[in-house]
Amino acid sequence: MRTRTKILLGLLLCVTGVVGYGYAKYRELTGRRWDVVSIDTLPTYQDEGRLARAWTLPVAHEYADGIRYQTRGSSCGPASLANILGSLGDDDDTEDEILEGTGYCWLGQCIPGLTLDEVAEIARAKTDAEVTVIRDLDLEGFREHLRRSNEPGRRYLINFHRGPLFTTGGGHHSPLIGYLEDEDLAFVLDVNEAFEPWLVPAPRLFAAMDTVDDSTELERGLLLFEPG
Repeated sequence: MRTRTKILLGLLLCVTGVVGYGYAKYRELTGRRWDVVSIDTLPTYQDEGRLARAWTLPVAHEYADGIRYQTRGSSCGPASLANILGSLGDDDDTEDEILEGTGYCWLGQCIPGLTLDEVAEIARAKTDAEVTVIRDLDLEGFREHLRRSNEPGRRYLINFHRGPLFTTGGGHHSPLIGYLEDEDLAFVLDVNEAFEPWLVPAPRLFAAMDTVDDSTELERGLLLFEPG
């Protein structure tokens, strides 16, 4: 067998192994069932009146006309960034444009998914906004960021685990686009079109964020974007 053929075969086997491991890890992490009541059974989850009010919030309003849902199962991070940058006036960004030149997801999939710090690294390469990783909050500290998510000069991305919210699922990224403080409800623009935007009591969203990403052994958290 020629050397070049051996090299190509070796690379193919390596890539296949990486993809296979990533998929197996994804199945392992998403297969667990959490002993909770799914938030989609709560009356506030996608209540039309509350959602209508949430869409009028100062920051949420900037997302309303151009939601970009993820096109691949593992691309919630890039899709979230596309939505955030779009809300700041950059209407041309797609997932592929977000990832271009970053070295991430070069097979077309981000298997088993991007970490919060990797999404932050991509964001810093694609925007002039100051991007800050926020971890290790308590519930009241989290509520303070929820309040500030309504400030026009801020944007937030939240990294959470679906299990504490929906009983099953894995890690996920989505824009956090507002807060109905009088009802203590966070407004999440879920970039998975099967879910669409929803409202959730702050303690439940905090519990989902206050989990450990097994791939890094670090707490999940928030990304804060502050345009210059």
